[in-house]
Amino acid sequence: MIRVSVVGATGYAGIELVRLLYSHPKVELVHLVSQSFAEQPISDIYPNFKGLLDKACSQLDIDKIAKESDVVFTSLPHGISNQVIPALYERGKKVIDLSGDFRYKSAEVYEKWYGIRHMSPDMLQASVYGLPELHRDEIKTARLIGNPGCYPTCAILGLAPLVKQGLIDLNSIIIDAKSGATGAGREPSQALHFCEVDENIKAYKVATHRHTSEIEQELSILAQREVALSFTPHLLPVKRGILSTIYANLKKSLTFGDVYSLYSEFYAGEPFITLHQEGSLPEIKHVNGSNNCHIGFVVDRRTNRIIVVAAIDNLIKGAGGQAVQNMNILFDLDETTGLRNPGWYL
Repeated sequence: MIRVSVVGATGYAGIELVRLLYSHPKVELVHLVSQSFAEQPISDIYPNFKGLLDKACSQLDIDKIAKESDVVFTSLPHGISNQVIPALYERGKKVIDLSGDFRYKSAEVYEKWYGIRHMSPDMLQASVYGLPELHRDEIKTARLIGNPGCYPTCAILGLAPLVKQGLIDLNSIIIDAKSGATGAGREPSQALHFCEVDENIKAYKVATHRHTSEIEQELSILAQREVALSFTPHLLPVKRGILSTIYANLKKSLTFGDVYSLYSEFYAGEPFITLHQEGSLPEIKHVNGSNNCHIGFVVDRRTNRIIVVAAIDNLIKGAGGQAVQNMNILFDLDETTGLRNPGWYL
């Protein structure tokens, strides 16, 4: 069994990770760390675990966690992870970080978009961006994985084949993304009160959202040149799910069949990618509760523009599920172990 600890177990991403790990046939949950709820059973905080997982949360004890764990997941706020992870890494642990702290290759880019100083810039070159569909071989031998953000996961998977093959004008990319309220985390705020979210939809952090830089980093690697794009996130009056509608100008005339063949070849054998046939587009109902990413597209021949629609569950493929997928790769398990289930739909 793989001995697993989760640091930051009681946030929304953290508890979804715990739920997935609890059902994983090769995992033993050793430590659930929560500074806010130390000594309280996890089932008191999230009663859906009552009678199933009643383990008490604990304070952070680096030495104990390192001694008793094979892999540590950190689901902490950005700026906190990079203060905790170096000590685990120095003790030889494999670490999968769900914050933004180790997703970047450049401390300068991180500091520009996050507005804080990176406390462990020397470790950025050792980290691997944990998007298996693009970085599987690197993940296999990594000891530090920066688990991708939810918006970037959806957008990058939606765009990767087109960018890699140079079929779109890289200066024309527009990403219009909409997310459920869990994407903002568990910390209370006025913007997330029921009366603010219900029967409403709003754009936020227009042209300034930090995930812009993460998307640009990965697309620039694929394109082998710098990519700058427009990204606008929106808050939906739902709990979970991301739907990204992505626009780009084509460099040449393509049919739906051309694009479908391109995506089919690029994602051949990928267990969590589902491509929609012509006339069908993804919805968040198709993916919520799963680690799947659904992708569909329309070729607008009138404007010679492609519209890509991609959907994921922000808490699973956009957080905990992708982290488990990365763990499976690290430990040479079938990548789908503990994750092969359809979305809830209802």
